[in-house]
Amino acid sequence: MKPSDGTLCHSVVVITLFLCLGGTRQSGPPSPVPGSQIPTGESGEAHKRVKRGWVWNQFFVLEEYTGTDPLYVGKLHSDVDRGDGSVKYILSGEGAGSIFIIDESTGDIHAIKRLDREEQAYYALRAQAVDRLTNKPVEPLSEFIVKIQDINDNEPRFLDGPYVTSIPEMSPVGTSVIQVTATDADDPTYGSSARVVYSILQGQPYFSVEPKTGIIRTALPNMDREAKDRYLLVIQAKDMVGQMGGLSGTTSITVTLSDVNDNPPRFSRRFYQYNVPESLPVASTVAKIKALDDDIGPNAEMEYRIVDGDGLDILMVTTDMETQEGVVTLQKELDFEKRSSYNLKIEVTNKNTDSRFQALGPFVDTTTVKLVVEDVDEAPKFNSPRYKMSVSEAAKVGSAIGTVSAHDPDTANNPVRYSVDRNTDLERYFNIDATSGVITIAKPLDRETSAEHNITVLAMESQNPAQIGRGLVLISLVDVNDNAPEFPVEYETFVCENSNHGKIIQRISAVDKDKPPSGHHFYFSLAPGTAANLNFSVQDNRDNTAMIVTRRAGFSRQDQAVYFLPVVIVDNGTPSLSSTNTLTVRVCGCDNEGIARSCNAEAFVLPAGLSTGALIAILACVLTLLVLVLLIVTLRRRKKEPLVFDEEKDIRENIVRYDDEGGGEEDTEAFDMATLRNLNFIQDVKTRRDVTPEIQLFSKAAHKLSPDNVIFREFIWERMKGADTDPCAPPYDSLQTYAFEGNGSVAESLSSLESITSASDQNYDYLSDWGPRFKKLADMYGSSKDS
Repeated sequence: MKPSDGTLCHSVVVITLFLCLGGTRQSGPPSPVPGSQIPTGESGEAHKRVKRGWVWNQFFVLEEYTGTDPLYVGKLHSDVDRGDGSVKYILSGEGAGSIFIIDESTGDIHAIKRLDREEQAYYALRAQAVDRLTNKPVEPLSEFIVKIQDINDNEPRFLDGPYVTSIPEMSPVGTSVIQVTATDADDPTYGSSARVVYSILQGQPYFSVEPKTGIIRTALPNMDREAKDRYLLVIQAKDMVGQMGGLSGTTSITVTLSDVNDNPPRFSRRFYQYNVPESLPVASTVAKIKALDDDIGPNAEMEYRIVDGDGLDILMVTTDMETQEGVVTLQKELDFEKRSSYNLKIEVTNKNTDSRFQALGPFVDTTTVKLVVEDVDEAPKFNSPRYKMSVSEAAKVGSAIGTVSAHDPDTANNPVRYSVDRNTDLERYFNIDATSGVITIAKPLDRETSAEHNITVLAMESQNPAQIGRGLVLISLVDVNDNAPEFPVEYETFVCENSNHGKIIQRISAVDKDKPPSGHHFYFSLAPGTAANLNFSVQDNRDNTAMIVTRRAGFSRQDQAVYFLPVVIVDNGTPSLSSTNTLTVRVCGCDNEGIARSCNAEAFVLPAGLSTGALIAILACVLTLLVLVLLIVTLRRRKKEPLVFDEEKDIRENIVRYDDEGGGEEDTEAFDMATLRNLNFIQDVKTRRDVTPEIQLFSKAAHKLSPDNVIFREFIWERMKGADTDPCAPPYDSLQTYAFEGNGSVAESLSSLESITSASDQNYDYLSDWGPRFKKLADMYGSSKDS
């Protein structure tokens, strides 16, 4: 505030104060001293009440005073005060002493701090006038208000800014975008300091703002997101109703245009061509096409379909939801020899359409896709993917079973050669004619060993053997009656000594490896030579079982302990086969219930279990077997001992380490190669090389031995036998090497010392040609004149 303004305001306050004080006074005699009373007359007339000499409502002070002197607020004065200093004025309440001070003699009130209406709009104070000497009130305590008058010192503020919003593209003019609100901290009830108007500083001509409400609206039609999808607006709020001198604040608004489906899909080309090899597998992708759509999100989702063409049963198109591409896939195998090209007419449409924008054009487009099939060298193909053949298991070797046929599907139609994949016919039961494809039997067949054979036949092009076709052949063997029936187990039964005539002692059955179509039917009888057997008979039950029945009463172990009953079993095959099976029947002593107690001295399995004697016999047999096994193992170990040295003492496996370096090369002879060179190797005590050995004379002829073929053959045989029985040996096709060189040395002896005693006339002049190391020997034994 300027000083002139402060003086003017000070004068206005003083004049107002005096007018208020003057208005409160009444004409008449002077007011009595506070506390005095006017007596009433005898007539009972009431005393007249005297009003106070000071009354006021409030003072007004402008905020934000910036002067150097304290700001004058107002003056307190009592009618009792005669100006002689006997009355003292006291100020209390909000801000008294800290913000507001009073001259206790004159009653002048000043503000010593700058006041801000936005912090506190008014202050409630209390004033009192007291006698300076007695300190007694001369006026009652009164309250008054100091109100802070507002000035325009606060600009409008957008507390919620900056703003971000979105509207659909192509919105009509006047579409509401957003409403902004600015607040002003000044007093809205005083003047125009808080009256705000809005204006747009940036964003025209696309948007407009209502000055009083702050509502922002679109100002242009057909705002296209594909052209521009984001706008930045700057809005201003100005107080004082926008007049000159008003304060202002701004905020920004980011307006994004959301997409609508206002753009139809379009193919960038009207014709596409793709080359596809005919060997492409089914379900493979042969082409990808994509239409362009400027929209985004769900508005750009498309659907593709084939509307016309000559490959409707071969090809299909689907939509990739991630890339929005039309994917053409293969539904059936291609064949260049049948058809070399396909033409498709593909249509694309938007999945989601908006009826408001249908007038912009048809939301559909078409293109043509041509697929050119490329010829490749194909493998031969069999006329049938699976052949089924049957042959009798009794068919002779070389018999034809059936024929397979394959052809080259290429235009060249090269000849085809056939072979059997031996991985599917490891036993080599079948052969195939390489030219005709006739499958024949190579080995005798047995249905009971293998009832079916699944083999793979290979068909190869004669011009390109790398092209191989495969065909499956299932060969079923037809059963013939080539197996006689027999007992399923070795029957062994017993008969009690006290058995009666017609006692059933055993039920028997039969099995047959054959499998006749109508099922098995067996016939049981005694062997022809024993048909007159007086002891037992065979009773056929006609259900593939029979009963062994006694023909007399009473048996004796002393007379005969065991009976061998030959039973003949005949099947119903064509021709029928029979076999004779022996049933062993022992005579046993039984109790009254027919349970066997003893059957001679032999161990016999009874329904009640094993007897003590049988257990002892079994244990004795087991111990005997164990002893025999130990003896056999011991003998085999002795026979496997090596001829030269013990494997556990093989010096090749020893590592000799010394901590000193003395001894020279003698320390390294722990690994002696002589064990590999000589079968009859005997390890002798070696002398140190640094000690001169004694000269020994040997006959050279004694060491000149020829290799012994017998020893060499035995050596090789032992090594081969050891490799065959070694479970850790290499495979049979590995290379076994041996280092045996025989008993003698082909180098013979180089020493000529023995010539002294043998009176040899051998010439040693050649030693002089061996170098300086042999010069001494050449001088000693040579025939030169110098020696």
